[in-house]
Amino acid sequence: MTELLALKGDERVLEVGTGSGYQAAVLARLVREVYTIEIVPSLALQAEERLKRMGYDNIRVRLGDGYRGWKEHAPFDAVIVTAAPDHIPTKLVEQLREGGRMVIPVGNVNQYLTLLVKEKDGVREEQVIPVRFVPMTGEAQAQE
Repeated sequence: MTELLALKGDERVLEVGTGSGYQAAVLARLVREVYTIEIVPSLALQAEERLKRMGYDNIRVRLGDGYRGWKEHAPFDAVIVTAAPDHIPTKLVEQLREGGRMVIPVGNVNQYLTLLVKEKDGVREEQVIPVRFVPMTGEAQAQE
């Protein structure tokens, strides 16, 4: 997923689904800023403490529903989503900078890792490989 983002080093990246903080730590080594959102309170708190303890100062952790992104810090050069909604959240696409890339698992039973590239005249979408992720919770479930 990280490779599909085609990062160059000076990006601002949004991660939806912090979990343990592992992906945020990987991204923090590769980019300028990481904004990561986790919906499960205990995971968000543990990840934030762990990342601070490890000395990461370019990661911001927020407790909340990532379905609508983090518009206060948009636009993002890249968005990586680590839970599967059954559709692509419009607000995440809107928060991508032109030329930005989003990698997201999409689907219910049959999920596909999907790459989106925001171009001047629209969004190019490519299904990359079949995958299996936990479902995106919160507002994503209400939208089904």
